Amino acid sequence: MMKNPYIPYRVNIIDTWFETPGDRCIKTFKVTFADEKVWETWSHRPGQCAMVGMPGVGESMFCISSSPTEKEYLRFSIMRVGKVTQAMHTLEQGESFYIRGPYGNAFPVDDWKGKDIVTVGGGIGQAPLRPVIQYIRDNRGDFGDLKLIYGARTSADHCFKDEFAEINQKGDCACHLSVDVEEEDWPHYVGFVPALLMDVAPSPDNTIAVTCGPPVMIGFVLKNLMELGFAPTQIYTTLENRMKCAIGKCGRCNVGNLYVCKDGPVFRYDQIKDVAESTA
Repeated sequence: MMKNPYIPYRVNIIDTWFETPGDRCIKTFKVTFADEKVWETWSHRPGQCAMVGMPGVGESMFCISSSPTEKEYLRFSIMRVGKVTQAMHTLEQGESFYIRGPYGNAFPVDDWKGKDIVTVGGGIGQAPLRPVIQYIRDNRGDFGDLKLIYGARTSADHCFKDEFAEINQKGDCACHLSVDVEEEDWPHYVGFVPALLMDVAPSPDNTIAVTCGPPVMIGFVLKNLMELGFAPTQIYTTLENRMKCAIGKCGRCNVGNLYVCKDGPVFRYDQIKDVAESTA
């Protein structure tokens, strides 16, 4: 981690690809540090974020969508929704942008060793979950069963399609996919992610559940996990979309008396349950 949080690192794009089509498409950037010596001090954990920006345009906060077990590169999966992201989407292999970070806490994956893990994602909310999944897959013997539950509006809106196909082919974990509305030749579940969760009905015994997605989806997922018997201490989520300055200066990311940038963005449900219920 860098000593001065205001000084950015330049990263070079070594590959890009589109995860989804449309006006709000998602593009993944695979990058490496322009100064290779940065790798000697860089360290991040699943769930941490970085400020990503372009000179003269601006910067925004994004989760790091690669696991620390993926060496010599970082990944960012970015949806085109505003000025910064529109500019980012014009960048291609061989060009550069800047990052600051890593920021925030992380999913305590090493504390979960020996436990079963279930991840519940929706849309671009799968990006913060991908490092958790990849970390577990790269340390498969340290964890129990791994279940992936993921959905989006249509199959075209699914992120990481090739990886889901590879997971299903390899069979090292269970992958449950859904779309909101029925499609021709769609072989998986049709319905919203919270309903898919109840259909899969993972056991809470010795299990950790991790969820991220649209706020409405997260709300119903949390409710359904509790109905399945999960305790709040077994459930984790990330609120990285609330992070602004990332270092506790602007005060715009508070959730009750908590600040997402200083206390999160990863939270166990019991840490935010009262706040979430009072603002629901």
